[in-house]
Amino acid sequence: MLRRMVLISLMLASPTVFAQTIELRGAAAPGGLMIGKVDADTQVFFKEQELPKTPAGYVVFGFGRDDTGVHELRLRQKDGQERVEQITLAAREYKIDRVEGVPQETVTPDPRQVQRAREEAERVWLARNQTSTRTDFLTPLIMPAEGRISGVYGSQRIFNGTPRNPHYGLDIAAPTGSPVNAPWSGKVVFADPDLFYSGGTLILDHGYGVTSTYIHLHKLHVEVGQEVEQGEFIAEIGATGRVTGPHLDWRINWGHERLDPALALEHFK
Repeated sequence: MLRRMVLISLMLASPTVFAQTIELRGAAAPGGLMIGKVDADTQVFFKEQELPKTPAGYVVFGFGRDDTGVHELRLRQKDGQERVEQITLAAREYKIDRVEGVPQETVTPDPRQVQRAREEAERVWLARNQTSTRTDFLTPLIMPAEGRISGVYGSQRIFNGTPRNPHYGLDIAAPTGSPVNAPWSGKVVFADPDLFYSGGTLILDHGYGVTSTYIHLHKLHVEVGQEVEQGEFIAEIGATGRVTGPHLDWRINWGHERLDPALALEHFK
């Protein structure tokens, strides 16, 4: 009888099965935005950092332009048990854009202009460093403007024969003054009509590290601190900064990770 009681005790003390999983949607690709959902008692870790969770259990994260190979999401239950979900990314091929006719002072700026650009980049970095608990990114995404797609994410840029950084946005060509509308609801965290490289620049916060950026604007119709609704008229397309013609350069970031707006549209439209 004693032996039987010991066996039963050992059986009851055995580890419980890890029951939690994560529901994922989005682009498992370089530049991809992904949204996951777990229960209230599960923590999610990505690149060794815990992802903040909405009250409904959603987390958001993204992959950079050059991220490839196996990436891990670590799930931790309330009792301390863990499991790992693997996401495998295949490398993407990016086009090469040769752009001629760019104002030469924006390709090879003088020291004063370089200093100005650095100070402006710091302001943009600080704006993207803000975090909020907004959940606008959970709503379906819409295009911010109408026009011809003239540039894509990830492409290698060569300005006036000089190689420069890759392009991190989706370019939409349209006449100066054409409307730009908010693709998600959000809050304005940066607004400047005249940055050296990007000209008129606007950044919206959509929550949990997700922001969207609009550059080369002719005119801004909102200001820092203002709340905007999805589809609201926020700016006008222009040809300011380092450009050869009027267009909107639309970008999406998760923190400081630059994501592909076209992939976000494909998976969350």
